[in-house]
Amino acid sequence: MAFDAGTAIILIGMPGAGKSTIGVRLASQRSMPLIDTDRLIEQREGLTLQAILDQRGYLALREIEAQVLINHCFTGQIVATGGSAVYSAEAMAHLKRFGPCVFLDIPLDEILRRVQNLDSRGIAGPSGSSLAEVYAERLPLYRQYADIVIDGANLDELTLLAEVETALKTF
Repeated sequence: MAFDAGTAIILIGMPGAGKSTIGVRLASQRSMPLIDTDRLIEQREGLTLQAILDQRGYLALREIEAQVLINHCFTGQIVATGGSAVYSAEAMAHLKRFGPCVFLDIPLDEILRRVQNLDSRGIAGPSGSSLAEVYAERLPLYRQYADIVIDGANLDELTLLAEVETALKTF
């Protein structure tokens, strides 16, 4: 895919994978706007992700997320998706029309270290599900939708960013 001013870069992965952090750095390096789809959901609903989960449940959050993604134009943006975006085939097909999906593949043990506030993080999964269960459920979906997979095991932020940039150059 040739990158032009209209090409987006879509970041997918588990909560704590670094989508927002890497997104900020990519946006800065490439002089592109960053859109965090979790913030789009919160703006539309006037509630935090956790409040949506608490009041309406995880399936409602997933449906809201899908509708927000499907109805947004991501031309020329770095897109940090919510971890549950991959549950909607329609939303993922829409995202992929704008540019490549980059899966930040971070091992579960590292995710567990990074995500300390699981109960207030707004992770869209069945009540009582462990992060390990959510990870196991989502991993095949991330791989299915990824155009580029970045193995982020034991990589610091700058090295992970460099790996993403290198992969994008050869995409």
